[in-house]
Amino acid sequence: MKTKKVLFITQEISPYVAETEMSLLGRRIPQHTQDKGREIRTFMPKWGTINERRSQLHEVIRLSGMNLIIDDTDHLLIIKVASIPSARMQVYFIDNDDYFMRRLEAFDENGDEYPDNGERAIFYARGVLETVKKLRWVPDIIHCQGWMSAVAPMYIKTSFRDEPSFRSSRIVFTPGGAELKLPLTEQFTASLMHKGMKGDELSDFGSELTQTDLYKLALKYSDGLLLLPGQKFPELNDYAAALGLPILQGSGPVTESQVQADYLEFFDNIWSIGKEEEA
Repeated sequence: MKTKKVLFITQEISPYVAETEMSLLGRRIPQHTQDKGREIRTFMPKWGTINERRSQLHEVIRLSGMNLIIDDTDHLLIIKVASIPSARMQVYFIDNDDYFMRRLEAFDENGDEYPDNGERAIFYARGVLETVKKLRWVPDIIHCQGWMSAVAPMYIKTSFRDEPSFRSSRIVFTPGGAELKLPLTEQFTASLMHKGMKGDELSDFGSELTQTDLYKLALKYSDGLLLLPGQKFPELNDYAAALGLPILQGSGPVTESQVQADYLEFFDNIWSIGKEEEA
């Protein structure tokens, strides 16, 4: 059984950020998936390093304008879009003046980690999911990539579980990106709470979450773990195995077509397993 629609909640996409294994994954896998006849939607944060004029970003007025409440404060959700002509691929950008304007990814110009990275991840995840709802689009597979996407699986399986867009979606998670040093504090866990959540979603973790804890939280609500070539996360492998999740370890450069085919086959397998469980 093949997936028809795949949602990519990415952290980095080349050429909008520097070329890394993660940004290449964010570019090549959606492109390959689309080239194979599947329908895709691709999202990333609108990092402050992205030149809107050069990249030809423009705001999507009909999708923008919602306020997301985080820590009792309203934050305006702004949706922008651009295309990568060489890939024939459209990318949606999640933007907000408080979290992304003139701000880099995990660390500022002085190399200091942003203390609100957790809240930025919350805004990004909820912004993507609210936008997909507005699009009335129903993905079969959702591939979450990087620490910035790590809270999305939990929201999909709790707050958004009854939404038509996500009711049958299967989730694949890939860790990666900057190595965060600061723990995510009780302020983050309080901000994480959203409608439909019972309050015990973080019961497996302490009051402060490390980056590994954040990845485990993603896996707790995911249906598969996909690792990039060269990624070594033995603790996550063990955790995923204990949960009974399928695991794919990529091998070879992300740009190789066979590697991309393996990833798409993994999506199909996850989708098939899910449909068998529903039957």
